[in-house]
Amino acid sequence: MTVRRGSLLVMVVAASVTLLPAAAVARKPHWERRIDAIVAGHPMSVAVGNAGRVWYRHHASARRPPASNEKLLLSMALFDRLGTAHIFTTRATASGIDADGTVAGDVYLRGEGDPEVAAPRLDTIAKRMWQAGVRSIEGRVIGVTGPFRRDWFAPGWKRYFPRYYIALPTALTFRGNVSATGRHIIDPERRAAVYLSHALRDRGVAIGHDAAAGTGGAGLDAIATASSKPLRTIVRHMDRRSINFDAEVLGKALAYSAGDAATIANGAARICALETARGIAGTCHDSSGLSYTNRQTAIGIVRMLWWANRQPWLGALRTSLPHANQGTLRHRLRGIKVRAKTGTLIDVSALSGWVWGDAVDRWVPFSILSSGISTGVAKDLEDKVVGVLAGRARP
Repeated sequence: MTVRRGSLLVMVVAASVTLLPAAAVARKPHWERRIDAIVAGHPMSVAVGNAGRVWYRHHASARRPPASNEKLLLSMALFDRLGTAHIFTTRATASGIDADGTVAGDVYLRGEGDPEVAAPRLDTIAKRMWQAGVRSIEGRVIGVTGPFRRDWFAPGWKRYFPRYYIALPTALTFRGNVSATGRHIIDPERRAAVYLSHALRDRGVAIGHDAAAGTGGAGLDAIATASSKPLRTIVRHMDRRSINFDAEVLGKALAYSAGDAATIANGAARICALETARGIAGTCHDSSGLSYTNRQTAIGIVRMLWWANRQPWLGALRTSLPHANQGTLRHRLRGIKVRAKTGTLIDVSALSGWVWGDAVDRWVPFSILSSGISTGVAKDLEDKVVGVLAGRARP
């Protein structure tokens, strides 16, 4: 058979183009090919790397809902702005205490966004009011409904979320803003004031009128205060159990600390502003990750973890996340040294954080996001990927 020289050249070039991808695949490390096989055919994004260098990526720039991985980004924003030792103060304020121990008007109970206020905190305030000399209150105890806005919804939330998944985020909280029967309540400030009134009466303080909720109390003297746990502890409770209520209260506190109106939207905007400052584009509608219209990328989250690696609060952030078989990682990743934030919505799953790489003897940042796949399948795939990273990943 006769073949023209030009045709032969075309055939040789075509054969080379066909063979090169196979050769490139053959040069991939075994651990990368193993992850390729795990995620093949699934709508899943994976990004892995360290010290500013990407080791592995699979659809890493696809924008997907991060679910509760948004709390990981919120944690960074909180620590960056407020510091790990920040405390929230709950205050009882009044116009003053007369020589005979009488408060002439009302006592105002004010919160700053501590999501963990409960009976012991208010018992402390009652004790300190007694120690300050309070023996009677001519008015009443008023739970202040500000300064946070009382908004309770975000774009991308299902209409039933406030009833079942997220209690009303307020500045003055009480018992997670949930009733004894588990119902989300709309009057936590009044309930906190009622409890404080009872605690004061138990100590012998006379109070003229029943407790209520309302505005006011600005510019008055603090007659008793009680402090929250340090922010690093509150964030650890939030991240390990993925508490939506805590996230939205803290998101409003984050916005308020920056001089913005304390709303869900402004808390979310502060998270995205932190990303934008790092050159990362995200879409943030809430702080908890409940919104189906939030968008992040796996590579963006990994780049945020790289940035966190250089911050003085890195240790507090990493230890705030659950380790294997703890919190939201219960029954998962046994035997693997990992610190990671989970995220789950209907057909949405996420897992981002650090895994200890035995091959490199260091923590390795990673992010795995999926959408359009059942969460059970997604979690199984996530665990397989992390298992490979723990044992084999290296640059």
